[in-house]
Amino acid sequence: MKNKELIRGIITALITPMDEEERVNEAELRAQVNRLIEAGVHGIFCCGTNGEGFILTAEEKERILSVVVEETRGRVPVYAGTGDISTKETVRQSVRAQELGADALSVITPWFVKATQEELYEHYRSVAQAVDLPVVLYNIPARTGNALEPATVKRLSEIDNIAGVKDSSGNFQNILAYLAATQGQDFAVLSGDDSLIFWTLLAGGTGGVSGCSNVYPKLVAGIYEAFQQGYMTKARACQEELRPFIEALSYGNSNTMVKEAVRMLGYPVGHCRRPFDLIPQEGLAALQKVLEENRESGGIVL
Repeated sequence: MKNKELIRGIITALITPMDEEERVNEAELRAQVNRLIEAGVHGIFCCGTNGEGFILTAEEKERILSVVVEETRGRVPVYAGTGDISTKETVRQSVRAQELGADALSVITPWFVKATQEELYEHYRSVAQAVDLPVVLYNIPARTGNALEPATVKRLSEIDNIAGVKDSSGNFQNILAYLAATQGQDFAVLSGDDSLIFWTLLAGGTGGVSGCSNVYPKLVAGIYEAFQQGYMTKARACQEELRPFIEALSYGNSNTMVKEAVRMLGYPVGHCRRPFDLIPQEGLAALQKVLEENRESGGIVL
C-alpha cells in the first residue's frame, strides 16, 4: 500500500487563483491545472503552502480539491494538503479528501504549539489509520515551529500507508538524514526546496514538491526527466537555470513572490490573500528582471 512509485517526480505545489474579492477563481484554477500537466509535471498538490492552504476555509479547500480532481482526470496524481493544528480536524480533512478523490495526502506538522516527537508520531499515526491513501509527511519547521526528527520519520515510515516525506527545511543535511533513516524501506523522500531537487535525486530521493514549477513547469520537470534518462549534466543545468529566480524570491514570502510571477506571465491568478499580498518595489523589479531575461534568452520556456 506504500505505493512509493506514486510519490515521485515533480509535484507542483499549485497556487490558488483568486479574483479581486479574494474569491477562488475556479476557471483559472482549471486553466492552471491543464497548463501544468501539458508542460509535463508529474503531480498536482493543492492547498499547500503555495496554495495558501493556511488561509483557506475548510469548505474552500474541499471545493478546490474537487475542481482539481475533476480537471486532472487521472492524468497525474492529485495530492491534497490536509494538515491542521488538531489531530481531529486533520483526520476530518483527510477522510474528506479521500472521499473527494485525492490520490495522496500531504500532511504538514501542527503549528503554533510546540509538539514533542511522540505527539507528532501519534498525530500522524492517527491520520494514517483513518484513511486508505498514501500519506506524505511535510516538514517545514520555519513556518510551523515543529520539526520532524529523522528518528521520528523512521518510526513513521514503518506504518503501512505513510509513504514518504517532503522536507522544506532548506537543510540538505536533513534530507540526507531522512534518506539514511529510511534506507531499505519502501519510502519516498522529496525535496520541498526548489534549489535542492537535483541533489536530492542524486542522493536517492524520488523528486520534489515545487513552487517554482508554477512559473517554470517545463524546466523543473526537466530536472527529473533528464535525471531519469541518465543525462546528469542536463539535469544539473536545468537545476542551475532556476537559480536567478530562486534568488529573486528572497525579497518576500516565497509563495507570494511565486504567485506574483505567474501573474506577471499574463495569467489572471490574482494576488495572495491579505495581509500576505505585499511585495516591495525592489522585489517586483527583481521578478520582472529575471522573467525578462528568460524571455530574451529563449533558453527557458515560460
